[in-house]
Amino acid sequence: MDMSVYESIKRLADAYATRLKQQVDLRIEEMKADDNSHYLLYRVLGVSNDEGRLIDLYQNKGRFLYKYAGAFLEEAAIACMKHRFPEAAKVKIPNSLGARPRTFEIDCLVNQLAHEIKWRDATTDGDHITKEHTRIQVIKAKGYKPVRVMFYYPQREQAVKIQETLETLYKGIGGEYYCGDGAWSYIEKMTDIDLLGILEKIAQSRE
Repeated sequence: MDMSVYESIKRLADAYATRLKQQVDLRIEEMKADDNSHYLLYRVLGVSNDEGRLIDLYQNKGRFLYKYAGAFLEEAAIACMKHRFPEAAKVKIPNSLGARPRTFEIDCLVNQLAHEIKWRDATTDGDHITKEHTRIQVIKAKGYKPVRVMFYYPQREQAVKIQETLETLYKGIGGEYYCGDGAWSYIEKMTDIDLLGILEKIAQSRE
């Protein structure tokens, strides 16, 4: 394992962990002043005040956790790309097929490979397919190959169907689509960095 890469991603993880704790602590403090009159409805539905308080607490914690977990993994994957390909960059290209949005962002452009990096995508919105279809058409027209890398596959049926459609769209336009184990393997193949192994080692160091 390249220890310089490990230390770099470990520092990134430490920074995200610190920001997550700060945000959660701040929200917990703010919640002390919340109006909890809605607990009446919880009690009507058989949920006690104490349980309702915990549900609200963890709902707030969960929102921050999902946000920071996703942002960290996406940034860590891009860091691996940049370590292997110093010229790799986030790029915006104009939407050549419509007025909205004005531009599309490529998370990590490596030579002609336009990477869309996602920690997961649980959307069930059909409009998401239309927008993504337009995005990859614009990328293809620009002369790049669209590549989607998503580390965790959704579990809900409708979200899975959306991903299956996106995979078909990517492959149909000559792009590539990697998810789950395939996503981790793709990063390692592209960069010679075992990102999954690094994250497992960092997680073990927290225990």
